[in-house]
Amino acid sequence: MRHFVFVLLTLFAFAVPWEYSLELGEPWGNIARVLGVLLLVTVATLLLLHKELRRPGVLQWLVLALYIYFASSYFWTVDAGATLEKIRAYFQVMMTVWLVWELGDSAEQLRWLMRAVVAGCWVLAVLTIMNYAVTGGEGQIRFSAQGQDPNDVARFLDLGFPLAALLFATEGAWVGRLLAIGYVPAGLLAVLLTASRGGFSGALAALMGSAILLVVWRPRAASMIFVGLAVTTATLWLFVPLESVERLATIPEQLAGGTLNDRLNIWTAGWHAFTEAPWWGYGAGTFAAAARLAPEDTAHNTVMAVLVTGGLMGGTIFLMIVATVCTAVARTCGLLRIALGTMLTVLLITSMVGSVEENRMTWLLFGLASLAGRLASDEPDEVERVFSGGETVRTNVRTAAVH
Repeated sequence: MRHFVFVLLTLFAFAVPWEYSLELGEPWGNIARVLGVLLLVTVATLLLLHKELRRPGVLQWLVLALYIYFASSYFWTVDAGATLEKIRAYFQVMMTVWLVWELGDSAEQLRWLMRAVVAGCWVLAVLTIMNYAVTGGEGQIRFSAQGQDPNDVARFLDLGFPLAALLFATEGAWVGRLLAIGYVPAGLLAVLLTASRGGFSGALAALMGSAILLVVWRPRAASMIFVGLAVTTATLWLFVPLESVERLATIPEQLAGGTLNDRLNIWTAGWHAFTEAPWWGYGAGTFAAAARLAPEDTAHNTVMAVLVTGGLMGGTIFLMIVATVCTAVARTCGLLRIALGTMLTVLLITSMVGSVEENRMTWLLFGLASLAGRLASDEPDEVERVFSGGETVRTNVRTAAVH
């Protein structure tokens, strides 16, 4: 039965990147939510039958503490309805960290989860490109998969690049390697079509980290790797509408003196709200109400969102979660560490202009990093075998250790 449950977890990881493109209506919600509930019920049944629960790690306890804190904020919230809705949403996304920790047993299973995420990113990229192909690009500047926000699409696609590079370097079958490396041009084209400035900045960091990973894997092919990425990027520009390119070209202007698409005004309002309730915050899901903004507005900054809704107490717990994830990544080595480190870098960059704490993808990646850190400590030889990428990397790692 445990094998069946892991298959459900893999399907769940596959659905997360494109979840909002398949809504099943009330009371079901999107595909990832349905799979998540089914997975949770199945895991609970498994635990009742076998009465074996893996000892939670530091990350799992911190995530539980953050959830309890936000749930408790209902007693001092300024918007009870928004807080109740967010409590339910946070449970659905945060439980992912525990599910990955509980069900992940080996390095090979970790690789299967990474394959599932990249496959899901493939679906997201194809849906975005199809949206552009169907509309013909007329009268539109930004394109994304149906039901998805362009900024979220770009961020999810960015997070797939380092995982694809890792799989390309470590897969044994040529089909798997071909699908992994093929994601790079497909995903990059989809990022460009979203015209997301934050997403494009994250893509540059993701591609640089992926290139470093491939260079460490095959040092002699360094020049070919960078030239290949440059040619791919330049070629893809030809397929992107001029209006989308022009929007991406405003990044330097916005950084120099723009409002970052009105984000500076939102952050100013959020900061004023924070200074009036710095310790406990206003309650989960209350950023718009606390900052006196329109109900549909979001913080567009993860730290600001957590500080306003959770205060310094909630912000401290969240920063401890991030620090714990970084520690887990530091326990790994070689190509795996580069891939996970690149993912965290991309998440950091995109969190500056987006509220990533609300996305299931964020907590899934936190769970993968936590699982990788545990396996690297418990089964270092097995992790090296699965993610070494061949004799070249083993030799490089041993040489670096000697020096």
